[in-house]
Amino acid sequence: MHEKFRTFIETNVFGVCTYLGEKFNIATSKIRLYFIYLSFFTFGSPVIIYFFIAFWMNVKQYIMFGKRNPLWYK
Repeated sequence: MHEKFRTFIETNVFGVCTYLGEKFNIATSKIRLYFIYLSFFTFGSPVIIYFFIAFWMNVKQYIMFGKRNPLWYK
């Protein structure tokens, strides 16, 4: 059960920790761990930053996709 839940979370969340890990060449598990610790110590304020980064990554993806095929977005 735990493994199914972990797989679901890792495949269906926004991928912010994975993106940051790849960009800064840091292990994704360490980023997730630090994010959890920061969330506890600062009473959840990193969650706002996480959602902002997820939103920005999504917008960036749409902009890049639109540049590749301008006929799809008018």
